[in-house]
Order: sequence, then structure tokens, then C-alpha cells
Amino acid sequence: MAAGKEIRTKINSVQNTKKITKAMEMVAASKMRKAQERMRAARPYSEKIRQLAANLSHANLSEYRHPFLAKRADGKPGRVGVILVTTDKGLCGGLNTNVLRLLVSNMKQWGEGGTDDIRVTAIGNKGLGFVQRLGANIVSSATQLGDTPHIDKLIGPMKAMIDVFQAGELDTVYIAYTRFINTMKQEPIVEQLLPLTGERLGTPKGSWDYLYEPDAQVVIDEMLVRYVEALIYQAVAENMASEQSARMVAMKAATDNAGTVIKELQLVYNKARQAAITKEISEIVGGAAAIAG
Repeated sequence: MAAGKEIRTKINSVQNTKKITKAMEMVAASKMRKAQERMRAARPYSEKIRQLAANLSHANLSEYRHPFLAKRADGKPGRVGVILVTTDKGLCGGLNTNVLRLLVSNMKQWGEGGTDDIRVTAIGNKGLGFVQRLGANIVSSATQLGDTPHIDKLIGPMKAMIDVFQAGELDTVYIAYTRFINTMKQEPIVEQLLPLTGERLGTPKGSWDYLYEPDAQVVIDEMLVRYVEALIYQAVAENMASEQSARMVAMKAATDNAGTVIKELQLVYNKARQAAITKEISEIVGGAAAIAG
């Protein structure tokens, strides 16, 4: 029964795959909880520094205007920089595909608007490989971040893009990542990072002013740089939480599909086995009848 042996081999192979996907689902579930805790733990700091940055941006400073707050007069994106946040590993469903597709759509719109200079900072192996194949102008990159985002690994790539913007070589900087909504939903986002918009900073209640030490320019420069770094770190933390959630869901779907395939193969195997038994019985009955006749 060669066909039956082949089917049994397929069943064993799918069962082994099912064990692997089930184990990966459980690992992803554990990592997802930790990633969500890190993401939520970073939100209070991000919110507090956002409030401070909003207050500083609306303070009575007629003598100094930070370049992070200066917009183009025509309102167009001009020369564009993109900080692309993806995962280092795959097996997380369409997480990376969705954000990359959205980024390509935005790049086409920027090109139609007259943008011919797009520079990219890639965070994550998948995004780096994609922009390399795309032939994009890569300013910096960061890969192999592990399961926990460390600010020391992100400072260098972030600073490279920020320095290019401060040098006046870029007019707008966007950040592309996957925002965590809940375990079953993650939303790809491409939003403006620099110059800082009113929607991003918010409007403080009342009028604000400060006494600055040593002076306003030094304080505001440092504060807004820390604010932008906090935004990027939060985006990476959101993306990691989304990654583990998407991987858990994808591995659960793979495990369920493997179970369905096993049931179908077992049904085929039972039918083949029954057909083989029926054939053997028919041959025995036919042989006995021939001898008796």
C-alpha cells in the first residue's frame, strides 16, 4: 500500500510542523505581553515630554525659532526623509507588507508633488532589505534590535537623520511604523515627524513662559531633540508589540490550518486503506470461488 505509506509520511510531516507553530505561538504570546508592558511604560514619559515641548513651542520667544518648528512657506513636503520601522524577523503575517505598501504609496504621492530627493533611515532587517532593493538613498540603519528596544542602539541612526534635517538638506521627515491597537489589530502609519506640527505637539492651556538656564536656545534645542528621540523610541516599541501580536495570531492560524490538513489527510488515508482492504477481500473471495468451482 504505497499510497497509504506516502500519506502517513505527509501526516507525520504536518504534525511536526504543527508542533513547531504551536511552540512559536506560545513564545510569541509570552513576548507579546512583555512588549505591551514596555510600550505602555514608555507612554507616560512620551506624554510628559510632549507637554513640555508644546509649552516651549508656544512660549514667548520672539528672538529664537527652533528649526524643528519651521515649516516650508508653500506647505509642500519638499525634500523628504523617512524613518522606516519594521521587524528583524518574518513569520508575522502581513505586518511588514502593509507598512511597506503604505510607504511606497506615499513615496509615489511625494514624487507626483515634485519631490525628487527621498532619504531613508531603516530600523529592522525587513525594511533595510526592502529599501536596498528599491534603490533608495539610505542615510543610516539599525538591525538586530532583539526583543527589547534599547535607546543606545537607536541614537546613532536617529541622530544621522536629525542632523541631515538640521543641516537644511531635508524639508520634511516622516516616520513609518505599525501602531499597536490591540492583539487582533495593528495599523500601519506614515506620519510627519519633522517639522513638528500643532497636531503632534498640541496646544497648552493658557500662555507659557520660562526662565532659561543657561539660555533659551540651549534648553529648547536639547528638549526638542529629546522629544523627537522619544517619539521614535515609542514608534519602535509600538512596532515590537505589533510584531509579537501579529506573530502570535499568524502562528495560531498556521497551527489551526495544520490541524485541518491533518484531518483531511487522515480521511484520505482511511479511504485508501479501506479501498485496499476491500480489494484484498474481493481477491480472497474470488480465489475461493475459483477453487470451489
